[in-house]
Amino acid sequence: MPKFDSYVICTSPRSGSTLLCKLLAATGISGNPGSYFHRPSIAEWLAYFEPAADASRPEADILATIFRAAIAKGSGDTSMFGLRLQRHSFDFFVQKLAVLHPERSSDLQRIEAAFGQTLFLHLTRLDKVEQAVSLVKAEQTGLWHAAPDGTELERTAPPSAPVYNSDEIRTWYERFAAYDQAWNDWFEMQGIEPFRIAYEALSADPWGACAKY
Repeated sequence: MPKFDSYVICTSPRSGSTLLCKLLAATGISGNPGSYFHRPSIAEWLAYFEPAADASRPEADILATIFRAAIAKGSGDTSMFGLRLQRHSFDFFVQKLAVLHPERSSDLQRIEAAFGQTLFLHLTRLDKVEQAVSLVKAEQTGLWHAAPDGTELERTAPPSAPVYNSDEIRTWYERFAAYDQAWNDWFEMQGIEPFRIAYEALSADPWGACAKY
């Protein structure tokens, strides 16, 4: 197996990516994976990594600063860089990579110019209905992540009771199916064979799923 310098978790919301990121970070050798390019905004990227940086510099210089900071944070104390990319923010990410590495002719070449030899993990949830319900419920209740004992880990709004909404569930079902198709189309276009992980396998046996990686 080739030695990788980095890995990218290609996913969509409510697919278990927070659990996977925590498991990989806990190994002590797999970096500190996170959504370092989550919002499609250079200004927000810069504010997160370098809040005192000069935003009037050329875009390529600003991007170089951001990517250096992201690699440092996503590597932690290891030699491996980990990154989570949600599909809805991916197009903006690769557009800015093209600004940073205009000499490269493909997305894959630009990613590897930025991060070295890269392993791609496609994390997906096979049951799209459950995924859609999970997303709608999180949005309605404000609770996004909880520990097995029920302790709240991430809340974005005051508690609110969920209400069944078939239209919202259908919208997210179709969106999640489209995200998966978009990832698979991109893998094929770039000649990438990703390491595939299903939410169902990850949730049933977290460390077993991780061990395969």
